[in-house]
Amino acid sequence: MTRLSPTRAPARTHAPARAWLAAACTAALLCACASKPPVPSWQPDARSSLDGFMDAWLHGDTLAADAEFARARRATAATGRFDLVAQAELVRCAARVAALDYDCPGYAALAGDATAAQRAYAAYLDGRWQGLDASLLPEQHRSVVASGSLAGVADPLARLAAAGALLKAGRIVPGDIAAAVDTASAQGWRRPLLAWLGVQEQRAQAAGDVAAAEQIRRRRALVGE
Repeated sequence: MTRLSPTRAPARTHAPARAWLAAACTAALLCACASKPPVPSWQPDARSSLDGFMDAWLHGDTLAADAEFARARRATAATGRFDLVAQAELVRCAARVAALDYDCPGYAALAGDATAAQRAYAAYLDGRWQGLDASLLPEQHRSVVASGSLAGVADPLARLAAAGALLKAGRIVPGDIAAAVDTASAQGWRRPLLAWLGVQEQRAQAAGDVAAAEQIRRRRALVGE
């Protein structure tokens, strides 16, 4: 794999992303086993790099995000376990879906070796809900499938990923689009905010609401400065 960026800027503290990662990823990937010291170095390396990836991606720094994820991928691949690498790829998929980017080739290449729960989560993120066994999903996403809404999803990143899944499944409502915009705005996450404002603008245009579309357009320009 090509080595990216020889220097590494310290990642900003990202408590919401860390909480979401802990819920979305296997314990083996993110949690050191306190009863068996010392901790294998790949675990904190993967955790730190995934945190750095999430922070850079959500703030719109693609080069830094790619470099951080490459480190996380190398750390997990060192174990020779397909499920751990697939889980890291699913973290990247979820972050991309939060910004309405549904391209996840890294996970797709590993899907045949993924666990049943991982395959269910990938299908959920991609809006393929027909026949989906929601019991295999992380708990906060089960209610999204059952209710078709974001109600009950408190974590900001999980909420945005769920909104992206709802949009892809064709089940999102205007109130949840507004919730996604507000969530990204409150966190200062430029990439998903621009994506969700784009959805709002398209819908305002389709409804013939010229004033709303223009206001959203000006807001997108401000975010993109």
